[in-house]
Amino acid sequence: MDKVSIIVAIYNSEKFLRKNIESIINQTYKNLEIILVDDGSPDGCPAICDEYAAKDDRIVVIHKKNGGTCEARNYGLARMTGEYASIIDGDDWLEPDYVEYLMNLIKKTDSDMAITDHIFTTRDREQVKNDSFETWTNEDTATAIIYPRFAIGPWNKMYKVSMLKEHNLTFSVPWSGEGLYFSCMAAQYSNHVGVGHKKIYNYRLNNAGSGLTHYRVIMGTNALANIKNIGKVSVIRTPKFMHAVQWHIWKNYNYILFLIIATNSQQENKELYDDCLKNIRKRLPRVLIDSSYFSFKGKMRILIQGLMPVAYAKRELQKQREALVKDTME
Repeated sequence: MDKVSIIVAIYNSEKFLRKNIESIINQTYKNLEIILVDDGSPDGCPAICDEYAAKDDRIVVIHKKNGGTCEARNYGLARMTGEYASIIDGDDWLEPDYVEYLMNLIKKTDSDMAITDHIFTTRDREQVKNDSFETWTNEDTATAIIYPRFAIGPWNKMYKVSMLKEHNLTFSVPWSGEGLYFSCMAAQYSNHVGVGHKKIYNYRLNNAGSGLTHYRVIMGTNALANIKNIGKVSVIRTPKFMHAVQWHIWKNYNYILFLIIATNSQQENKELYDDCLKNIRKRLPRVLIDSSYFSFKGKMRILIQGLMPVAYAKRELQKQREALVKDTME
């Protein structure tokens, strides 16, 4: 059995960490290297990591000064010795067959990368009814990640380590959206990608300390810089892929507008607020024309958001707040 390295960047997730680690050590696929990177966490996470390392010799713990998720993941990438790797968040958890499923997907499609295009969340616990293993081109996969059809994070995926090392893929971009960069570039450098549909990853939407619930405008501006950088450095430059990049840039202007409204900082960020409105309206016609990826219903949603971006953002903010109140899953 090939060894699989599981890299977990950990910071301030004491409440969820035991569930996370237990879900990894109890995988049906046993040949694992479990790399827990304590990113200078000020809570009980360092002690929890050491406790589990003392009980399971597959666990390697790295304690480091706080440097952010990207730096922590890079420590794990530098330390890993497996033939394949997965990167998961410290507040999420895995289904027991997570590794086994992704490894089967890689082997049966002879791919450098595997993805499952559905995930469990703390608000969606229904498994997909029909599953199949598909082989996608690197162009189709990278395009789907950018739109995104798949979750953009690195965590519902598995990567061949030799491919990552050959192309020096790390989380060294200094922006939010680093998972989008890593996943998209890995897909582009893969021979092809195995795609499955079963939900094997559990994504937490109710962590009060995460960027999903703690709004900051800088997350939007950094993410915009990231997608623009992807447009510059990508090795795939077909019209289909570049249209996806332009759509994502347009969507990021909407995201920044949303964050400004969510933080009630319209006056503080007036110039940025006006720039977002300008770009949303200016880019809308091209996005509608080029995004053949979307259904008629999807294009109508884009049109409504483009014509009424402020009202759309306020409605989305209300929906997110209502959903968070109802999300009580541990």
